[in-house]
Amino acid sequence: MTRRSDRDRTSRSEPVAEQGNSSSSVTDRQARAQAREEERARVKRSRRRAALAVVAVVAVIVGSAALVYFTPLLSVRTISVVGASSVSEQEILDRLEVPSGLPLVRVDAAAAAQRVASIPELASVRVQRKYPSTVQVTVEERVPVAFVDFPDGTHLLDATGVDFAVAPPPPGVVRLVTDNPVFGDPVTKDALAVLDSLPPLIRGQVGEVRASTLSDISILLLDGRTVVWGNKDNSERKGAVAIALLSQPGQIFDVSSPDLPTTK
Repeated sequence: MTRRSDRDRTSRSEPVAEQGNSSSSVTDRQARAQAREEERARVKRSRRRAALAVVAVVAVIVGSAALVYFTPLLSVRTISVVGASSVSEQEILDRLEVPSGLPLVRVDAAAAAQRVASIPELASVRVQRKYPSTVQVTVEERVPVAFVDFPDGTHLLDATGVDFAVAPPPPGVVRLVTDNPVFGDPVTKDALAVLDSLPPLIRGQVGEVRASTLSDISILLLDGRTVVWGNKDNSERKGAVAIALLSQPGQIFDVSSPDLPTTK
């Protein structure tokens, strides 16, 4: 009797245990499903916030671009020209072609500088945008150091040999005589290099520079005396020797060989 009762109790208790395990499994599945749903909701919220942030950034960029491109506060109101003396400011402004009211960001500084640089008298041009409303044009004018007589008039050359103007030579600008007095000609280039290397005591007395070849450069002084220079080499040494020789009587002073100068 006792054994049967134990079996009966065991049989009756087993279904209860299975029912408890089943309820626990259902609860776990529900919890996991809820967690997954919450995670999906969290991801959606994160994506929504990220999308809103992107929209906000784009709006700021577009707004800033619109402000820069269209607001009159950042448009050209002043054009400043620096460094011009012989070239008129109006000529520079005409070549610049930058209208008042144009947004500064739309000013092509490089292209504007190229247009202004087409003025022959200018050696260099720089165009800068200066916020909020200024365009600054800085120019360097060519300085005439020599002139050449051509059938159409007197042409002015700078130290590099650029022929940039037809005009009367200013004081101190000397006559240049070569077979081909144009930019890039080797003889002209060396003759101008010698002129540029002369010490001030001689430079102020020069009236003409002549050169038939690279090794036949001569300096004619205003008083009629001549300094035979030879080529452009050792110009500093030749200048020092020439200063000493010019204190002596003579008409022709040859310093082409500075260690063996001669006077005639």
